[in-house]
Amino acid sequence: MRAAVVNESQKLEVVTLPEPVAEPGEFILKVEACGICGSDLKAIDSTPPGFVMGHEFSGEIVSLGKGVQGWREGQHVTALPVIGCGHCFSCSTDDVAHCKTVDTIGVAGSPGAFAEYIRVSAREAFLLPPGFSKGQGALVEPLAVALHAVKAAEIRPGDQVLIIGAGAIGLAVMMWARHLGASEITVSDPMAQRRDLAAKLGADHLIDPATEKITGRYRVVIECVGIPGMIATAIRAAALHGCVVFTGACQKPDTFVPIGAHMKELSMRFTIYYRRQDFRDTISAIEAGHIDPTPLITGRVSLDELPAVFASLKQGAADHCKVLVEP
Repeated sequence: MRAAVVNESQKLEVVTLPEPVAEPGEFILKVEACGICGSDLKAIDSTPPGFVMGHEFSGEIVSLGKGVQGWREGQHVTALPVIGCGHCFSCSTDDVAHCKTVDTIGVAGSPGAFAEYIRVSAREAFLLPPGFSKGQGALVEPLAVALHAVKAAEIRPGDQVLIIGAGAIGLAVMMWARHLGASEITVSDPMAQRRDLAAKLGADHLIDPATEKITGRYRVVIECVGIPGMIATAIRAAALHGCVVFTGACQKPDTFVPIGAHMKELSMRFTIYYRRQDFRDTISAIEAGHIDPTPLITGRVSLDELPAVFASLKQGAADHCKVLVEP
């Protein structure tokens, strides 16, 4: 099969690899689409050569492993990009990402979906309804990340919500916040193109943090950037007794003065990945028309086009939100 692998220069290169084989309890998908995630852009510099990235995917079942029941070839599915042991506490409580032996697909574990075929766990797969358009299944994963953050924030009808960062996750958070009844949604991002897209998707207010001050009036603040300085920014923006959720995965030291959070008696939560239920809820919301993720798609590329587009996104190209790779 053809796949895009990380080469010795820490860039993507399209090569030919053996097709994956389904182990017991697994099946093989022919990849329909795979999203390029912001975490991919960060992780490639530390990813070993030869690895296949890509963890936001959907596809068609083409081969079933031994013991797989309830599935058949030809079905269209998405799946958690993680494979757990299936019997530990985390796996039994839907928190597969925290299984002690977890295999992370496309993220330092098994090969991902920047390829024609991918191996996934049948236990972590979800059938896509017939009404899903091409590529929507690949958006379930980032939407589930956003939903997990929104659930942690416990958004209530009438809430004033600030979303820091208008990338794909931030915009997905905005969609969920509106669906859950937030009365006022403000989005902060330094890039004009992203603020424009947030406005088109229904943001009530926009902030350019380079020129505008964020006031401390929001009951809910959800940070979707993941760079140093965001903890302090989120604390300043929160109202008394507010809730701050951090879903941007910052990998560098970040300092803040705790007294600000103390004086406001803030609740602070840090989220990562999702639960199985977040996938179920996301698929149901898309099927019912409560959430329409298609406006997030700003580009579709082939495997051959992927290396150049990936490099452009890594350099900070702001004219895209979610680019789908369609092998």
